[in-house]
Amino acid sequence: MHLIGENWFWWALALLLLAAEALVPGVFLLWLGLAAGGTAVLKLLLPGMTPVAQWMVFSLLSLVSVGVAWRIRRSSSAKATDQPLLNQRSAQLVGRVYPLDTAIVNGRGRLKIGDAYWHVEGPDSVAGVRVRIVGVQDMVLRVVAVG
Repeated sequence: MHLIGENWFWWALALLLLAAEALVPGVFLLWLGLAAGGTAVLKLLLPGMTPVAQWMVFSLLSLVSVGVAWRIRRSSSAKATDQPLLNQRSAQLVGRVYPLDTAIVNGRGRLKIGDAYWHVEGPDSVAGVRVRIVGVQDMVLRVVAVG
């Protein structure tokens, strides 16, 4: 009890940060909570540490733990996926063929896909002509007529 009594601040800070992470998940406070816990453990091993040294240890452990977490997250997000276009609906449409909803006049028209209307750019064409989507730029589909 005596050792924990001297470290109450670091234990309390560690628990507070871990509880805050549980309430507001973002996987950031977790690492600071672990740094506070590490500081408490180091204070147990070195009871003569001054408050300034404790804060320096906490700062260093915080930087190290957040840096490690950042590297882990960065390496896990860089993995290849079997669906690279999952959240890029417009890019998923490239190569598909649809009939024009509105004629392309002066290079601009409209296409209906499902229940959504898309702006298209391409050579002038009449409504109803089947067009192939060949590219996307800024949510505008680039199309060519299918012969």
